[in-house]
This record gives sequence, structure tokens and C-alpha cells, in this order.
Amino acid sequence: MTAFKSDFLQTLSQRGFIHQISDPEGLDAAAVKGPISAYIGYDATATSLHVGHLMQIMMLHWMQETGHRPIALMGGGTTMVGDPSFKDEARKLLTQDTIEQNLAGIRSVFANYLDFSGPATMLNNADWLLGLNYLEFLRDVGRHFSVNRMLSFDSVKTRLDREQSLSFLEFNYMILQAYDFVELNKRTGCILQMGGSDQWGNIVNGIDLGHRMSDVQLYALTSPLLTTASGNKMGKTASGAVWLDAKLLPVFEFWQYWRNTEDADVGRFLKLFTKLPLEEVARLAALGGAEINEAKKVLATEVTAMLHGRAAAEAASETARKTFEEGSLAADLPSVGIARAEFEAGLGVLSAFVKAGLVPSTGEARRQVKAGGLRVNDVLVSDERAMLGSADLSADGAVKLSFGKKKHVLLRPD
Repeated sequence: MTAFKSDFLQTLSQRGFIHQISDPEGLDAAAVKGPISAYIGYDATATSLHVGHLMQIMMLHWMQETGHRPIALMGGGTTMVGDPSFKDEARKLLTQDTIEQNLAGIRSVFANYLDFSGPATMLNNADWLLGLNYLEFLRDVGRHFSVNRMLSFDSVKTRLDREQSLSFLEFNYMILQAYDFVELNKRTGCILQMGGSDQWGNIVNGIDLGHRMSDVQLYALTSPLLTTASGNKMGKTASGAVWLDAKLLPVFEFWQYWRNTEDADVGRFLKLFTKLPLEEVARLAALGGAEINEAKKVLATEVTAMLHGRAAAEAASETARKTFEEGSLAADLPSVGIARAEFEAGLGVLSAFVKAGLVPSTGEARRQVKAGGLRVNDVLVSDERAMLGSADLSADGAVKLSFGKKKHVLLRPD
């Protein structure tokens, strides 16, 4: 492990955030002299960010914690083009109205990780990209880019090697991202761009453009591609993306995602996604056998507390305790409403699981019944023709539906 002199790089190194730095000694010296400004860009391709973005968000957080100036750059302009890096096909083009709606959802996440009353700032590259004059941009910026070199980057080369089309629109993305870096340097003095390892080529383009256009020294820092111990990509589950917006993913389900962390990942995730001191991380990671589950609960609660607040995290933890340790019906489990008239007329158990969103179809529900995977009020479903009725309602007027040991929904007639 490199011994950095700056608190910023030393913290990122110790906690496992660093994959590659363009000039480690130069950046370290600048951070010691500091404070420095750095940015990470986020395109508005969805209404929320997901767990796959959390590593970079935490990098911005630690930057501010160690006395520097983080910039969260919203991609209101670049989203109109779409990053082709390591994609099999072009992204769907979004309207400006859709992009603005997506940006509104994305912005709300950052207040939980950055203090915008301090030096942290949020900018939008639409402010300078949308007003560009195309011919002037080609003359002043485009002339500094070699097509031969651009074709050599892995993000482009792998797409072409598979004989998949790369549009001229997408080809411009790396030029726009490089221009963002130079523009931010002019506007804010920003000298560092951070991102995932798949962004290395795009960031290096910005460093080179800074040399050519402004004769300034810029830096790149990337984090490793994050996968679980079993090789799965972070941020996705069989049920879909693990969103950071509670409107898209209930707090309890977010907490449960982290509670289900593989044993081998607990120590690494505690370093990356919580603020716990490294001594405490080491203690928790060293727990063995059944005790590792206590470390997972700490991980789940600490990550959830940073995003959704301590009270919401503790409530999710208590819901899990009641559900899994006491076997009681926890009111804070995700709920799905159903018309009371439909329920009282007789609701088939297979349809109930579909309406609850636990299975995609009655055919899949039938298969899960045969496999012993479905329960109603913690009782195994053995008859696929069974009907739910008022007798199945708990004292608070709900039916608890469970798929496996970890997915639970309260079905509430209303």
C-alpha cells in the first residue's frame, strides 16, 4: 500500500477506494498543499442513483471530510449524448424534460453525504454544453483529439471488436467529458476527476486536453470495479436495481440488501460504505461463525443511516429482528394494498403473490409452491388452489406473504 502524505489519499487508500492514479506523487503533493477541488460526473439516465454509484459518492464524502472541495457534477448536457463506455448498444435518447425530472431525483441523494453549506458544490454541465457553437467547438476543442487514439481506448475498441455499431453521437461523448474537466478547471480551479475504473480513458482525455488548451496539470483517480465475492456486480439483484431513493426501494429492503452481504465481503464493505473507524472495521471483520451476522447487521444499519437517517435505519433493523428472530408480523414491512371487495370475494393464493410483487406470474408462483418457497403468515403454502380470506388477516388487518426466507410483503385490503 502506498504511503501517502495527504489525509485525503491516505484515507482513500486505507479504505480500498484507489485503483489507479495518473500521477500519485503530484496529486499527493497538491493535496498536502491544498485544499484541492475534485469532481465526479453523474448522467441522468434514471430517476435515481443505485448502489453501484455509492462507492464514488463515498469518495466525494471522504474528500470533504479530509478538508477538500468535492463537486458533484450533474450531466444535464452529456446525458443527451450517452456514454458508450463498455455498452453493447446506444443508450435511449432522453428528452430535456425527462433529464430534468431525473436530475431532481438524483440531486436529493447527495445532501445525505455532502455538506453543501461548506465547500461542497453541485454543478450541471448543461450550463456550458447546451450553449456551445458547434463550429467553434470543433475548431477550438475537436482539433486536439486524434481519432486513431480514441479508437484505441478499450471502451470503444471492445464495442468495435464485437462489430457493434458506434454512432458519431456517442463518439463525441469522450470529447464532451474531457471538455467538462477543462471547463471546471477554468470555473472552479478543479484539478482532479474521479470515477470508476471504466472511466480511465475518458478522464485521461481530459488531462491531455487541459495540457493542450490551458497548459494546466490535471489528475485522474479511479476506483476498482466493485463486485461481490461471488463475482456479482454491485447495485443489481435478481429483483432489479438497488435504488438509493426510498420511493423506489423501501428502507427495509435497502437495509436487508446489506444484511445479506456475503461473509467474505463484510470487512471490505464496512471500509467502503461506512464511516466506522478502521479499528472497529477490523474487529467486526474478524468475527467468525454465526457472529459474522452481527457484523452484517452493523453494516446494514450504518449504510442505511448515512442514506436514510439513523431513525429509519434503526427502525429497519428492528423490523428485521421482529420478522426473522421473533417471527412476529412487523408493521414496517413493505405493504401492498388490494381492494377490499376483491379480497373478500376470494383471492387465490397464487394471485396474491403476484399482486404483492413477490413473483412475476402465477406460473412462477405455482413452481415456487411445488418447491416449498412460499408462505402465508409464516405457514408453508402446499395447496396452489388455496384462497385467502378474512380469516387470514392479522390483528392489524394484513396478510404476511413470504418468498423464501428474506422477501416479505404485507398484503393489506383497503
